[in-house]
Amino acid sequence: MRSELDRRYDEMLAKVTGPGGPLVLERDAQGRAIVSNFPSTLPAFFRTFCAVNAGKEALVAGDERLSFADLDRISERLAQGLVAKGVGKGDRIGIAMRNCPTWIVAYMAISKAGGLATLLNGWWQPHEMEHAVGLAEPKLILADEQRASRIAERCGKVDVFDLAIDRDIEEAVAPLVGTGNTTAALPAVSADDDATILFTSGSTGACKGAVSTHRAVTAATYAYATGLIVLRGLLEEDARAPLTQPRTLLSVPLFHVTGEVPVMLNSFVIGRCMVVMPKWDAAEALRLIQQERITYFVGVPTMSLELLNHPERDRFDISSLKDITGGGAPRPVAHVERLRREIPTAQPALGYGLTETNAVGCSNFWSNYAAKPASTGRPQRPYVEIGILDDDGGLLGAGQTGEIGIRSAANVRGYWRDPDATSGLFTAGGYVRTGDIGFLDDDGYLFIVDRKKDIIIRGGENISAAELEAALYGCNAVAEAAVFGIPDVRLGEVPMAVVALKEGEQMDEVALSAFLQGRLARFKLPAAIQISRTPLPRLGTGKFDRPQLKAQYRR
Repeated sequence: MRSELDRRYDEMLAKVTGPGGPLVLERDAQGRAIVSNFPSTLPAFFRTFCAVNAGKEALVAGDERLSFADLDRISERLAQGLVAKGVGKGDRIGIAMRNCPTWIVAYMAISKAGGLATLLNGWWQPHEMEHAVGLAEPKLILADEQRASRIAERCGKVDVFDLAIDRDIEEAVAPLVGTGNTTAALPAVSADDDATILFTSGSTGACKGAVSTHRAVTAATYAYATGLIVLRGLLEEDARAPLTQPRTLLSVPLFHVTGEVPVMLNSFVIGRCMVVMPKWDAAEALRLIQQERITYFVGVPTMSLELLNHPERDRFDISSLKDITGGGAPRPVAHVERLRREIPTAQPALGYGLTETNAVGCSNFWSNYAAKPASTGRPQRPYVEIGILDDDGGLLGAGQTGEIGIRSAANVRGYWRDPDATSGLFTAGGYVRTGDIGFLDDDGYLFIVDRKKDIIIRGGENISAAELEAALYGCNAVAEAAVFGIPDVRLGEVPMAVVALKEGEQMDEVALSAFLQGRLARFKLPAAIQISRTPLPRLGTGKFDRPQLKAQYRR
C-alpha cells in the first residue's frame, strides 16, 4: 500500500513537472523522460546555473571562499588556456587530484574546451594509473604533485601539468591560464557528444572506462535536482522550508560518480555551497559541520557510522544537519534507526545507482526509509525505470527475483574502446545490467539480495575478486588463490583470500600481505588471508567452489 509520503511526493512531482511547473518534460527517441527546458550540455549547464546563482557562495576550501560567478569566470579562462595548449574537441583530458577547488574548475574547463573529463582514481598505484592512462590515452593530465609523481613513474609519454593545488585557485591554474591565449574561441558541443570517462572495476579485473554523453550527465543531474525540488515543495507545504542556503560537505572523492553528479553537479542547479574535505576524517567532518553549518551530508554508510561512533561527537553542534544520505554500499538496517535516534535533526536516506547509470537509480528517504529500511527505495521518477531481468533479459513481475536493470537517459553510452563489454552491459530494451540480484515489492520498492558478479563493495569501493586473485598469483609461492567478500560491521564487507601454496613452498599470511603492499591500491588489499594446506575445492566445471569456501571461512 502506497505510503502517505509517497502519495504526497507523487502529487508534488506532478505539480513540478506539469503545466506551469519549473520543469518541462519530453521523451527522447527511446521513450525516456528528459528535462527539455534546462541545458543539455555541460558548458551551457555551468554558464546557466553559475549565472542564476552568481552571488551565492559555491565553494569553501580552508580560507578560500568562491562564488558561483568566480567558478564560471576562472573556468572560462582555464578553458581558453587549454585550447591554446592544443586541446581540441573530443580530446581526453585527465584529472588526477585529491578533492580541491582546482579539481572542480578543471572539470568545468575541460567541458567548456570540448574535451572529455577523464576522472582518474586518486588512490591508484602507479601500475593501476598506467592501465587507465593507456586505455584512455589522454592528451594531457592535470594533476597534483602526489598523483603527478605516480603517473610519471609508469606513464612517461603523456603530458602532465603538476598544479600547486594548495595555493589559491587563481595561482594554481596560472601555469595554464597565464601562458596561453585567453581569448581563444571555445568549441560548440552537442548533447550527443561525449563528455566524461569514469573508471569502474569489472568482474574480470582491469578497470573499464564508462563513457557518458553530455545528455547523460545532465540528465542524471536533473534526476537528483528534481527530487530535491519536490522535497522542498513538501517542506513549503508544511511551513518548514529552510531559510538559509543549503550547504554540503564534499567528503566523497570527486573522481567517483557520487561525488561528481549528486554532490558536485547537483549543487550548481540548487545553488548549494560545497565545503571541501581533502580527505575523509570523522573529527574534521564534525568540526566543519559545526563551523560551516552543513545541512546535507552524503557518504558511504561507513562515514555516517564513524560520525555516530566518534568519541568527541557530543563536543560539536551538528544540529544544522537536515539530511544524512548514504550511497555506494548497503547500510545495515540497525544503523537507520540509530541515525534517527542519535541525530534527530537529520533524516537518513539511501540512494542506489552505478557508475554506468551516472549514479541514477533509486532513493529511499524520510519516513519511507524508516518504514522499509532494508529497501533502496523507489525508482527516481519520472526518469528511471527499474526492471527485474530473467536470464534472457526479459522482465519479471513484482515479487520475482532476478538481475536488476536500470533504464534512463542518464545511462552511459558504453565502455571506451570495448565493444564486447558494451554489448554485454545492455539488454535489447536498453536496461543496464547491474550485476545485482533483487526484486520489486508491490509498492515498487527495490530490495537487493545478492550480487551476480564477483565484485566486493568495501565501504563504497568496488573491488574485483579477479584482480586481487591475479595479484596473488604474481607471488611465485602461490598455487591457487580464491577471493570473496566477508561481512564487516563498519565497511559492509571486505575481501578475504584463501590461498594454497605450491608444493615445498613456505609462506605465511604476513608475508603474503607484505607481498601485496604497493601492488594494489590500499582499499583493495585483503582484510584477511588464510593459507590452505590442501588444494581449494572445485566444482565440476573446474571453477573454485566459492559457496563452499565462503561457508568454510566467512567466520
